[in-house]
Amino acid sequence: MEIFDGFRKSIGLAMAGGKSPWGGKGEGGSSDGGDGGGEAPRGDDGNGPRNPWLPGGGGGSDSGKRRSANIEDIFKNRGPEGPRRRGGGGPRGPNLRLPERPGGKSWLPVIAVGILALWLLTSSAHLIGPQEKAVVKRLGNYSRTLDSGLQFSLPFPIETVEVENVEGVRPIRIPGNDKAAKLILTGDQNLVDLSYVVRWNIKDLETYKFRIVDPEQTVNEVAEAAMRAAVAEKELDETFSGQGRAAIEQDVKNRMQTKLDLYQAGIRVLGVEIEKADPPSQVVDAFRDVQVAEQNADAARNQAQGYAQQVLAQAEGEAEAFDKVYEEYRLAPQVTRQRLYYETMERVLSKTDKTIVEAQGVTPYLPLPEIRRRAKEAQPATTVTAQGGQ
Repeated sequence: MEIFDGFRKSIGLAMAGGKSPWGGKGEGGSSDGGDGGGEAPRGDDGNGPRNPWLPGGGGGSDSGKRRSANIEDIFKNRGPEGPRRRGGGGPRGPNLRLPERPGGKSWLPVIAVGILALWLLTSSAHLIGPQEKAVVKRLGNYSRTLDSGLQFSLPFPIETVEVENVEGVRPIRIPGNDKAAKLILTGDQNLVDLSYVVRWNIKDLETYKFRIVDPEQTVNEVAEAAMRAAVAEKELDETFSGQGRAAIEQDVKNRMQTKLDLYQAGIRVLGVEIEKADPPSQVVDAFRDVQVAEQNADAARNQAQGYAQQVLAQAEGEAEAFDKVYEEYRLAPQVTRQRLYYETMERVLSKTDKTIVEAQGVTPYLPLPEIRRRAKEAQPATTVTAQGGQ
């Protein structure tokens, strides 16, 4: 705006002085520009109207040079930081150059050869660990398998080498770290929450790399299918007992290995370990009550079996004693009969009150129980008197 205000003022002053701002003489002015100084710049031929975009000022050869009249050219030479400055003839920056070898030759070929040799060495020589093997792919296709040790191949990208640990144990926990319940149906229509670990490694590296897309996911799915099939053949109590768990683990391992060999997955199943076998969390209280009732039933059953064994042993002892008496009776029936009679009478009369009566005119009475009672009462009294006398 300041530029246009100045331009408008210059036009006003020129017209006030009798000059035309577009060149030529004004109505009352002279061709030399009057009081304003030198002649105003004109067009290229010097006769046209004055171009307001040309620099004003005095004469000289440079005073009439044209500046670009296109406003696009003005903004073309500007940037965000201001007007662009064209480089002059000043000194340039330092010229960087590699040092030369003795004899004036450049080090560039030597550096290139060294980089090429280093690339060939790093991409062709491979040190494979004792528990590792590697597959070689030539232009993306399988070529061969490399064993442990120092091995060589064609440089990259002609051949690529992928190293895998084939002896290391790789565990998979089912379910994963989210600790979600894994409910499995048993053979007696009950649900059990199982968590287990499958341990495996690589049996055939070629089939492992090229037969299956995701080995871990394959092992996970095969393990779940095998576990459900094995538990479906067992009852709930067998999944809680130690022997039942061992049988399930072995069955799952065999099923997994058979299925993975059918897939040609190149995987060896090392073992399956059941970490937890619990009832579902929704019915855990009722299940505990059932377990307590079963334990009480087992205790009562064991107690009854013990009593039955005791009675049976006593009956067997009495039968054996009777057999021995019968053997003696067969040898001497009269003596044995009389002896049995005496023993029976002795056993019966020892527990009853007895009265001895002798006939033959006078009937004496001998109260043996009363005499025995008086004797027992008199014995403590005698003892007390003897102690008082001392």
